[in-house]
Amino acid sequence: MQLHYLHLGLAIIFEIIATSALKASEGFSLWLPSVIAVLGYIAAFYFLALALRGIALGVAYAIWSGVGIVLLAVIGLVLYDQKLDVPAIIGISLIMSGVIVLQLFSHSVSQ
Repeated sequence: MQLHYLHLGLAIIFEIIATSALKASEGFSLWLPSVIAVLGYIAAFYFLALALRGIALGVAYAIWSGVGIVLLAVIGLVLYDQKLDVPAIIGISLIMSGVIVLQLFSHSVSQ
């Protein structure tokens, strides 16, 4: 089971890299960020597929999207000076809370 979470972690990392590169590619007009984006998504989905061998689909996707949203919001703030307003911060906090509740209290996580 731990290996599946390692795979999910790698999937999230590659998805973060790919999405950041996608923003930097300026609509696929710059070749290096475009290549990084495509390769990053390929790696992300590969590791997600491995993670799904031992983690329930809904649980894996909730973790994937929740962690991805939070990290990309931080990256958007740091790299692209994209400020978040109060409703956005509240919404992201609710998503983080949902992932934490899922991890701590759901019996679906251990399937």
